[in-house]
Amino acid sequence: MAGKARSEASSSSRSNTNSNNRGQSKVHDCGRNRTPCGYCKSPGLTSISHGLWAHSLTVNDYQDLLDRGWRRSGSFLYKPEMERTCCPSYTIRLKADNYIPSKEQLRVTRRIQRFLDGTMDCKKPLKVEENQNAAKGACCNADQEVSSSAVKKNSSYNNEEKNGEEKIIKYLSEEINGAVSLCTKSGEFPHDIQLPKASVKKVSHAKRKLLVDVSEHLVYSSNIAFQIAASIKRTQPGMKDVHQSTVSGNLADENVLSPKVIAEKLTNSLKHLAETSGLSVRACNGHLNFYSGTIQTSLDGSAEIVATSEGSAARHASKVFSSKNSSEHPPVKRRRLEIYLKRSSFDPEEFALYRRYQIKVHNDTPDHVTESSYKRFLVDSPLIFVPPTSDGTVPPFGFGSFHQQYVIDGQLVAVGVVDILPRCLSSKYLFWDPDFAFLSLGKYSAIQEINWVKENQIHCPSLQYYYLGYYIHSCNKMRYKAAYRPSELLCPLRYQWVPFDVARPFLDRRPYVVLSDCTSTQGGEPSLPSVTEHAMELQHDDIRQEDTSDVFFYEDEEDIEPESESSDDESGTESSSPTSHQMESGDVGNILIGLKGSCVKYKKGIIWKAS
Repeated sequence: MAGKARSEASSSSRSNTNSNNRGQSKVHDCGRNRTPCGYCKSPGLTSISHGLWAHSLTVNDYQDLLDRGWRRSGSFLYKPEMERTCCPSYTIRLKADNYIPSKEQLRVTRRIQRFLDGTMDCKKPLKVEENQNAAKGACCNADQEVSSSAVKKNSSYNNEEKNGEEKIIKYLSEEINGAVSLCTKSGEFPHDIQLPKASVKKVSHAKRKLLVDVSEHLVYSSNIAFQIAASIKRTQPGMKDVHQSTVSGNLADENVLSPKVIAEKLTNSLKHLAETSGLSVRACNGHLNFYSGTIQTSLDGSAEIVATSEGSAARHASKVFSSKNSSEHPPVKRRRLEIYLKRSSFDPEEFALYRRYQIKVHNDTPDHVTESSYKRFLVDSPLIFVPPTSDGTVPPFGFGSFHQQYVIDGQLVAVGVVDILPRCLSSKYLFWDPDFAFLSLGKYSAIQEINWVKENQIHCPSLQYYYLGYYIHSCNKMRYKAAYRPSELLCPLRYQWVPFDVARPFLDRRPYVVLSDCTSTQGGEPSLPSVTEHAMELQHDDIRQEDTSDVFFYEDEEDIEPESESSDDESGTESSSPTSHQMESGDVGNILIGLKGSCVKYKKGIIWKAS
């Protein structure tokens, strides 16, 4: 009979032909799991979840489990019992195409770019504060709190950058003054008056965004042409109508003395800047505008980074003004960042980095960070790999579990553990070199992963979302995930996605909320949703109408005690292994499970198809 039941379950295959070749899911029910909470640190076993041990899991089934509030730690699947657990955990995601980077996230991309360009150098390793149990361990980690020495080091970087800009401004000012002198000697400007000295200012990013076309590349600007025109007008008031003997014949009328014409003449004398400093100069309505020769686009596709050109100009300026300074500051060393995506497997170099990270950042004891525990946590995966196809249903790297390596000049500095699924990239964990804490690699890797989803939509249109794991509003350390906007939270009852901005005022008032019931009274305070008996019934009625691969549960012959240590959280204890004294066996035999619009029963370790 069991064989018949399995056969019937298997016979309910999806109509999607691609899914038929993606294997079969096999999971073992572990029951209720009670563990100490790594978020609120409350005494007792207050963190309550339900667990499954997955022997094999198709990517489609895991995608559906994610959309029902489940997560995995190694091969152990768990789902918080939201009404009972001390810190309700809501699945959070964002649509990659709608991602709007914050100012801080833009700063991170610019900081990385300056570090790679060599304009922000690191001479000594930075030390992370000793008490970093609350530090980020997730793929989308919050900024690291570094030691006071690290803060001072970052401050020195900012000072170095400011000094570099001052050198560029001084260099450009002197070049403009030289051009004015040449125009005066050639008779284009009056030689019997004192002309003003040039003043150059850096154009802010905010002002650049207000401009159009090539002005988006604008870096510096000077209004010297207006000052020269005003000086000539003040000292020679008759110049509007009378030809002046001190000026050559081509300056006989007011148009020749206009700021626009003066700016154009100066521009012709500054063409050499493109070769000497990497900055091109153009006259624009009387202004002298300097544009970067190389513009690089940031990971979010919108931020402008000009550190390469500015650094080039600064280095040239240093050579012009002080050979002594040049000898004290050796040539800038550019760094190379490479990102590799590889299928999940044990790598000794990755484990060595993970061990350093856990010991220095999370204060784990060395005997706790073992090779076997690392494999169970971040290497082992039940997901069945799906190779890439050319029909637009699978991205070039395929579906499954992967490690994304970040390598700077041949040195492994970070590893992101991710699952690539039919509709999303699910971020699981990130560990990084503590010496590079000042780069905020947690934020950087999250932006990279969002960008990866955008880039691969052309190969797999269904791949649209970036999942950040669990959002825990009652834990301040976990709120950083909502900084990736606009995000959505999964309703724990009806499994509908609710915008974070809608859910937030309700979560401010209590930890567990049926998000799909969130409503606001016009012009008043939001009203808290109520959970009715009818709403509870909807938990089983709201079946996702989409194809899912065949799933059956079976009783394993071995006594399995899965172990997981930490997942996509900051505390390092998102889920724990169920043990005999923590497990509570429930009667799951009569639970109805939705499958392709019909109901099936879980009973005696197998699924019986309801007639």
